[in-house]
Amino acid sequence: MTQTSIQSQEHHKRPGNLLAQDFYAREALVVARELLGAFICKDDIVLRITEVEAYRWPGDSASHGRFGKTARNEALWGPAGHAYVYICYGIHAMLNLVTNEEGEAAGVLIRSCDVVHGLEAVLKRRRAQSDPMLLAGPGKVGQALALSKSDSHHPLFAPGGIEVRRGARANKILTGPRVGIDYSDEKDRLAPWRFALADARAVTARHALK
Repeated sequence: MTQTSIQSQEHHKRPGNLLAQDFYAREALVVARELLGAFICKDDIVLRITEVEAYRWPGDSASHGRFGKTARNEALWGPAGHAYVYICYGIHAMLNLVTNEEGEAAGVLIRSCDVVHGLEAVLKRRRAQSDPMLLAGPGKVGQALALSKSDSHHPLFAPGGIEVRRGARANKILTGPRVGIDYSDEKDRLAPWRFALADARAVTARHALK
């Protein structure tokens, strides 16, 4: 099989069109809602986004931007449309999509997904059985995509590597407080900046959403 044929087959597996860079260059809260139902593609894996959280700086004590620009969070400061991957607890790779104007340190954490294609590979990576909650949690998403810190700065709008592609518009969206930010100010812990597809099964802490 020729390289062209392989590339053609690979392209055929990809749903929707790549989201353009200017899609991300908007307020994180707007981008977060519109990412629900979109697809993340990497190699032979295709995931549908079911749950997200928005973070933005200044003014959000839960944002990594509160530390200023560091070697760890440099990608978060932009430009928009790039990946920011950080390692949580020294184990879990967490995927964030950078938003807003360059220098604002804003992004959307991909919290949960459904597997659309590549289930066998995802199960192997997760060392798990097939389950509706297989990718309910950002660390599980990172594991499914085999992400590492080296994926930070990757352009999400360009073919190859991590791609984000347009999906169906969400009919009903649930909202609620973000998860795992007990260190932040009360106003930020209570802010309804977590969004999920109402009809999706892969959603964390559903009891706090409405």
